[in-house]
Amino acid sequence: MQLRKHAPSGALLVSLLAAPQLASAFYLPGVAPSSYKHDEQVPLYVNAIRPVAGSDAMLHSVVSYDYYHPLFQFCQPPDGPQNVGASLGSILFGDRIKTSPFELKMGLNETCKKLCEKTYQKGAALLVNQQIQDGISLNWLVDGLPAGQKIVDEMTETEFYNPGFLLGQETADGKVQFNNHYDIIVEYHQVPGSKEQYRVVGVIVQPESRGYTGAVGDDTCNMALDPVVLDETGDTKVQFTYSVYWIPSTTAWATRWDKYLRVFDPNIHWFSLINSAIIVVFLVLTVMSVLVRALKKDIARYNRLDQLNLEDLSGTSALMEDGVQEDSGWKLVHGDVFRTPKHPLLLSVFLGNGAQLFVMTGFTIAFALLGFLSPSNRGSLGTIVILLYTVLGFVGGYTSARMYKSLQGEKWRLCIILTPLLVPGIVFTIFFLLDLFLWAKESSGAVPFTTMLVIILIWFLISVPLSCAGSWLAFRAPAIEPPVRTNQIPRQIPPVTTYLKPVPSMLLVGLLPFGAIFVELYFIMSSIWFSKIYYMFGFLFLCYGLMIMTCAAVTVLMVYFLLCAENYNWQWRAFLAAGTTAGYIFLNAMIYWASKLSLGGFAGSVLYIGYSLLISFLFFILTGSIGFFASWLFVRKIYASIKID
Repeated sequence: MQLRKHAPSGALLVSLLAAPQLASAFYLPGVAPSSYKHDEQVPLYVNAIRPVAGSDAMLHSVVSYDYYHPLFQFCQPPDGPQNVGASLGSILFGDRIKTSPFELKMGLNETCKKLCEKTYQKGAALLVNQQIQDGISLNWLVDGLPAGQKIVDEMTETEFYNPGFLLGQETADGKVQFNNHYDIIVEYHQVPGSKEQYRVVGVIVQPESRGYTGAVGDDTCNMALDPVVLDETGDTKVQFTYSVYWIPSTTAWATRWDKYLRVFDPNIHWFSLINSAIIVVFLVLTVMSVLVRALKKDIARYNRLDQLNLEDLSGTSALMEDGVQEDSGWKLVHGDVFRTPKHPLLLSVFLGNGAQLFVMTGFTIAFALLGFLSPSNRGSLGTIVILLYTVLGFVGGYTSARMYKSLQGEKWRLCIILTPLLVPGIVFTIFFLLDLFLWAKESSGAVPFTTMLVIILIWFLISVPLSCAGSWLAFRAPAIEPPVRTNQIPRQIPPVTTYLKPVPSMLLVGLLPFGAIFVELYFIMSSIWFSKIYYMFGFLFLCYGLMIMTCAAVTVLMVYFLLCAENYNWQWRAFLAAGTTAGYIFLNAMIYWASKLSLGGFAGSVLYIGYSLLISFLFFILTGSIGFFASWLFVRKIYASIKID
């Protein structure tokens, strides 16, 4: 099957990162194409109704609704709406795909077909008008493609399709118009080598507000001059109609998603990313060069001093020893640096789940970057995240147990149990509580009970046993021995300077990794809350790498200064300092809430804050683990490089 772009396989990754259109929109077609004969039925499915930006460019709600919610009174199929199969990820992301009464026949143009007539009472009219003012959007699917509206980018003068279309619009004079007619424009092309097979390659819907004065016919519509305005003081009869127009297109089936996967302001995006990359790379190189030079000097002096002591020279060695101790004191704490920290069980559980998240995120971005998460497979991103996290339970259990054993923990049974239960349990509890708000609002975004049950079964039947197996193997393996012995009596820790105190150091360390990802974070937030398709995985891949580098470098630097100040309690400090990045992510979400959203209701505010906390908590575990393991490797390396009597 032909791919989206012709590129030699050896240069695939380079080409992905070399141009905005490739870095953001490379994909494999994902599913087998559906071909239709002339006059054959092409199904049109309806999806959940989602909020988008209102007339003031602000998002007023985060609650989506089922298409056939009684509030909207849309026309239904004669035999009632039927559910269309969806993946686990699609359901979790709020897709509720159902059949519709629309009849589309391949290549057959139809004008002003009657659907049904509905009467909106004043109470329903008031609520529907409010939804229109808030910017609610309808979402249809034709042959897997989202029905959207054609938009022209004023900067580049290129056309692209924006999925979804508005329920209605508010005019300049304050009137709220309700769209009751839909012009469905379907782009199709003939299958190469076949004269009777056709494929859908694009769908556009142009909604209109039409007030009918006479009977609706098959070919013409008698339209009134005034559009449909739902009366909030009485009943309003609304006639729903639609027209279908088929337009031949030269677009190949394998590239039909190109117009949907539009990168907004790609040059600005690239400029911001390159700017962040230059700053991060410069920072990391500076930190590492200073650190390496200082460490080489320290290690050489320490080893030279030990050699002199072994030769039993005169008091010169003692004077040199005192000079070295005053110059840099990280060797002074060699007998305490691997001392078991407070709460080793909790730290080990967090580290195991952090390693699990780290590997899962890397695999997910790699699959997406190589085009395996096709947008035609709705919910494939969510599905692969759940499956990878489930299968990688073995990694989490193994890492947690190995670290706990190296920290000389004794409650190994509790470690085996808590690793697959604590962090996933916190995430599931928050998710379930937020889901209760969605159920109370009768939102389609509420995850069904059966789906919840499936997730729990996957969790306990696959993830928990794999995690326990990994922990069991890790506890049977030899412990990771520290390169130096630990003294029986803990060394007294002297007071530290202001910037090395817990809160200032955490704020400084957490800020820099956040600076590497905040540009991409803006686009991800817009994709989540404004129901846009996110497919800029080339940018995301670079940002993820920059975040790892920054997180590791600044945490190692903080630990070095901490050890030089004779403070050997570095384990939790490294984890918490790197994890503070999550605090900046939550703060950024609150700023985004204040600048881009206008959530008036209590439920919407709780949902936004709750989901932001959930994402921030996962980032806390991820970045904290990156900082800890980088520091752990660094500490082991430097203390293995010196000679200890």
